[in-house]
Amino acid sequence: MPIRFTKLFEPIQVKSLRLKNRIVMPPICTRFSNLDGSISERMVNYYAERAKGGVGLIICETAVIDSKLGKGLLRCLHIDQDKYVTGLGEIARAVHFYGGKVAIQLIHMGRQIFKTEPLEGRQPVSASNTSFQATHPLTTVYTRELTVEEIEEIVEKFALAARRVQIAGFDAVEFHGANGYLIAQFFSPYINKRKDRYGGDIYGRSRFAVEIVKRARELVGWNYPIIFRIPIHEMVSGGITLEDSKTIAKILEDAGVDILNTSVGLGETYHYVIPPMALPQGCYVEMVDEIKKNVKIPVIAVGRINDPMLAEKILLEEKADLVEMGRALIADPELPKKAKKGRLKDIRRCVGCNECVRHTRPDFPIICTLNPTVGREKECRIVPVRKPRRVLVVGGGPAGMETATIAALKGHRVILYEKSKRLGGQLNLASTPPHKEELRNVISYFSYQLKKLKVKVVLGKEVNLRTVKRIKPDVIIVATGAVPIIPDIRGVKNKNVVTAWDVLAGRVEVGEEVVIVGGGMVGCETAEYLAEKGRKVTVIEMLPDIAIDMETFSRIFLLERLTQKNVRLITNTKVKEITKNGVIIVNQREEILEADTVVLAVGSKPNTKLLEELEGKFPEVYAVGDCVEPRRCLEAIHEAWNVAFEL
Repeated sequence: MPIRFTKLFEPIQVKSLRLKNRIVMPPICTRFSNLDGSISERMVNYYAERAKGGVGLIICETAVIDSKLGKGLLRCLHIDQDKYVTGLGEIARAVHFYGGKVAIQLIHMGRQIFKTEPLEGRQPVSASNTSFQATHPLTTVYTRELTVEEIEEIVEKFALAARRVQIAGFDAVEFHGANGYLIAQFFSPYINKRKDRYGGDIYGRSRFAVEIVKRARELVGWNYPIIFRIPIHEMVSGGITLEDSKTIAKILEDAGVDILNTSVGLGETYHYVIPPMALPQGCYVEMVDEIKKNVKIPVIAVGRINDPMLAEKILLEEKADLVEMGRALIADPELPKKAKKGRLKDIRRCVGCNECVRHTRPDFPIICTLNPTVGREKECRIVPVRKPRRVLVVGGGPAGMETATIAALKGHRVILYEKSKRLGGQLNLASTPPHKEELRNVISYFSYQLKKLKVKVVLGKEVNLRTVKRIKPDVIIVATGAVPIIPDIRGVKNKNVVTAWDVLAGRVEVGEEVVIVGGGMVGCETAEYLAEKGRKVTVIEMLPDIAIDMETFSRIFLLERLTQKNVRLITNTKVKEITKNGVIIVNQREEILEADTVVLAVGSKPNTKLLEELEGKFPEVYAVGDCVEPRRCLEAIHEAWNVAFEL
């Protein structure tokens, strides 16, 4: 029976803005702009692809209204001069071509700058004298309090920028009043310590925002929609709370705002701003619901809404009027069209790995683990080949599955071999620890695509030279992955020693007291997995810190959970010997740690056995994924896509 969406694809009208559905793409910085703040062809193609995919409203990434004091990143859009209007109009025209609607978000970063270089030695400004720890380079920047005259000038800059947005052909404008940027700095009692009319109680702290809205309204007219992004909770002691936000929402509604957008967190708690898979889907919806109950204007929900069925549920329960699906639309621009047609299995679902965030924070262009075409939309159109070839893919992990999928889409005859009895490779292990279950969606997606594309999949059979000779492929793709490293430690072959891979695969029994050798992501996630099962766990790491190979936001939540579960973490320490009763460790002195089981998690190495067998025997052999070099899922999928695209 086909899936029916009764609310998600229902149109909505807000003044001059009519949306064909309730799906909103929020402003996510791409770093696709030119260094001078102008748009690039790459950026236009990126937004056009999302519009083509059927999203109702795109809120284009932040544009700074003051490139001298309001900018904290090297690559971001500028809108503080009329000369940028023509270029920005290209985005509006591209989105309109595909029947979408588009807004743009306006920002002044204030104290919250992530790079100091864009200010060229100028001191950052804020609601009050304060400080913020910039990340690239890691340094503390000290801000000065804005004067009343400067505040009035910034109000005018926001309003003039809104008018430029309108002239450029955008359908609405959004003011960024959340996530710790300048407007939010005035809202927040954590930052705003002013004693004048722009400080004090919540009405004084909201005055700056109200003046921006009212002045912008004078310039853009009554019928032009104004969206305002508010902080529903800053997740910091002394910051904005949900009760504060409910009042702010009402103040802004009375000031003339037409739509309220929502967000959580600020610079000090940025791991809440873009929640990783450690937080559940729809994690902020209940707070959004409280805002909606307090106003009459439409409210946009936010917080890991990556499933159309979840989005539909939120709307049906009237907890929001629209839903943001940001990273979900990065991973799959066609999500709206696929959902509308009931093709949910065809959606490449975002899993909240936050690799996109890992890349953009240091000013690198946005990237997606599951979608290698992000930022390359125009040049990455898959065209069927004239002469299909017989392609053998060896290995059913993410690299092998991606290669087989793309090769089949190009029209090649593909056969995939996987030595285990199920597809997924290391994704089967990675999805086992707590809060990692969504990684199974990646396996489900690829399994369905391979079946749909009629790729012949052979499970439970290891490929060797004889197998390849029998198949007689034109092209061989080796994606045999990696194997765990067994360190050269005395006692490593004892019966009480196992690998983290065996633990996560459920192939071994683990005792009550466990020592894990290796404090990277795998070691730490295995520690949490065992701690949840009631084991007493200690992690030993040679380096000064643990889990440094993890995405930053996910790591913060993992460390919190390890502390809550009483996992002991020992750094700057080597394992000298493994005994039948535990391990001997060395820091400044030797110490014996008792353990029933010792788990090895010191990394992996390429599985090159088949590559070595095939060397020089076939004309076209490619290696992709961890059998080249153990890396993240991102590199495996991207490398596989690139190889398959060229076949």
